[in-house]
Amino acid sequence: MVQNVKKISENRYRETFGRYYEDFVVGDIYEHRPGRTITKTDNTWFTLLTMNTHPMHFDDEYAKGSEFGKCIVCSPLTVALMVGMSVTDVSQKAIANLGWDEIKMTYPLFEDDTLTAESEILEKRESKSRPGAGIVVTKSTGFNQDGKIVCTFKRTILIAKRGHSVEDKVNY
Repeated sequence: MVQNVKKISENRYRETFGRYYEDFVVGDIYEHRPGRTITKTDNTWFTLLTMNTHPMHFDDEYAKGSEFGKCIVCSPLTVALMVGMSVTDVSQKAIANLGWDEIKMTYPLFEDDTLTAESEILEKRESKSRPGAGIVVTKSTGFNQDGKIVCTFKRTILIAKRGHSVEDKVNY
């Protein structure tokens, strides 16, 4: 997490978070903390909120008959949590998410597992259409509490350059 302090006036400061486009270095890896222990309630609410009717995510009796023997965490919840964990390190200064690619669910995540994540900077380039921004491509990897990789994906983000973010333009 990158935390900076912005001087507002004499003896007054405001904390700011995130990286500008210029701060990213290809090959750097950011470990996102804290992790998140996923509860049964988290999994059930997310599954039902998103209208996913597969009982593997909310019906214990059904899940007992599966190869896992218990409910598994809904895959989009895993991805959403990983994206959320990465915001402070990777996309706090984002103008837009441009896409997610190569999403892979490599090992099941279960209720009561703790998810952590990290993101590696794969590419960065100047935006051709926006002089105040650049494009950053990351690869995020999610782990359970035993260090097993549960999910990976690439993410492409339009990131503001220094002096061009919303917080640079308004008194925020």
